[in-house]
Amino acid sequence: MREAVRVGFLGAGTVGMGALALLERNAADIAQKVGCPIEVVRVADLDWSRPRALEIPEAKRTTEAAQVLDDPSIDIVVEVIGGVQPALSYVLRALGNGKNVVTSNKELIAKHGKEILDEAGKHQLDVCFEGAVGGGIPIIRPLKQCLAGNRIQRLMGIVNGTTNYILTEMSRSRRDFPEVLAEAQAKGYAEANPADDVEGTDAAYKLTILASIAFTSRVDLAQVYREGIGRVGAADMAYAQELGYVIKLLALGTDTPQGLELRVHPALIPATHPLASVGDVYNAIFVEGDAVGRVMFYGRGAGADPTGSAVVGDLIDIARNLTHGATGRVPCTCFLDKPVKPMDQVQSEFYLRMQVVDRPGVLAKVATIFGEEAVSLQSVVQRASYGDRAEIVWITHRVAEGNLNRSAARIEQLPEVLEISSRLRVVAA
Repeated sequence: MREAVRVGFLGAGTVGMGALALLERNAADIAQKVGCPIEVVRVADLDWSRPRALEIPEAKRTTEAAQVLDDPSIDIVVEVIGGVQPALSYVLRALGNGKNVVTSNKELIAKHGKEILDEAGKHQLDVCFEGAVGGGIPIIRPLKQCLAGNRIQRLMGIVNGTTNYILTEMSRSRRDFPEVLAEAQAKGYAEANPADDVEGTDAAYKLTILASIAFTSRVDLAQVYREGIGRVGAADMAYAQELGYVIKLLALGTDTPQGLELRVHPALIPATHPLASVGDVYNAIFVEGDAVGRVMFYGRGAGADPTGSAVVGDLIDIARNLTHGATGRVPCTCFLDKPVKPMDQVQSEFYLRMQVVDRPGVLAKVATIFGEEAVSLQSVVQRASYGDRAEIVWITHRVAEGNLNRSAARIEQLPEVLEISSRLRVVAA
């Protein structure tokens, strides 16, 4: 038996300190689960002047990544610095030096996962990245192992806590996006530059990872359609509630005979759907398999403790493999190359809110264009009039995105239509 499994950390920020604190707090239990202690040998960080909740002994501190990457005694390198570079070069160097890797870096795995996993396969090493999606929610390992016997047909998730907090607060308070974003920034739920979150990029990284595993097919990040929440207004929240829906930023993946559907966008979901009740900064991922049916994974999607928990879980998994000489046993499972459907072929129901001149015949003109473009209408609501203008909300039946786009472009040219204020997809249960 091993005397210990020796670990080096690259990064001592929020996630790194969360994992280190958990390793220290539960050291005895972890040693029993592994069969030997997990010993942190070295922690690399560029700035040791920042105050930290956990004191790292001076002898273990370094500002040089090489002291982790090139130390022959270290078995596992934990990368928690984020971003693509220098993280990618560090991870590849660690693998080249015969070290297993744990990372929580969603951007790195979404953009370079294949390269990293191929390199790990050459050396029969493990790369684990549970913390890259959903914080403390177990989802990567369940997809790779517990649900491996299933053909996953669909996954749908709330995978970004910042946008979920903003949309939850907009729904509660009926305030518009800019005001609630500013509040989220003041509370520390949103970054000073929140673009990756509110424009859907962060969720697209996570969907790229999830879809690659769930559908056993390599997914290119560029193939994931993304749309942010900036155009969702307080009026949309009110109409959604009146119509029996909740608005969420969703990451959706579906495996169809014609190809994969991969998209991130705000959508109306029925208030009765399990995802509708997921509020504030929480995340949830809804999975449908041919054998298991529908299952949902729910929990805290970010932060020191949740993501640190996922990192430590990966460390324990690799440490067990090391003690039994079994690293490299779970290679990359993305062995297919399924086509991705163009977005204009993806079908959805749609919600459209528009401002029109308040005069007879306008509804008929708009409805005629919808009909000519084969867009079937489910309902129309007119609640508000402001002098000579009126606000109208339309809900369509399922229709291809291309048909809806063509009809919207024609409708916007009508002199009676002042603007299409909002257009959102409706996702059925």
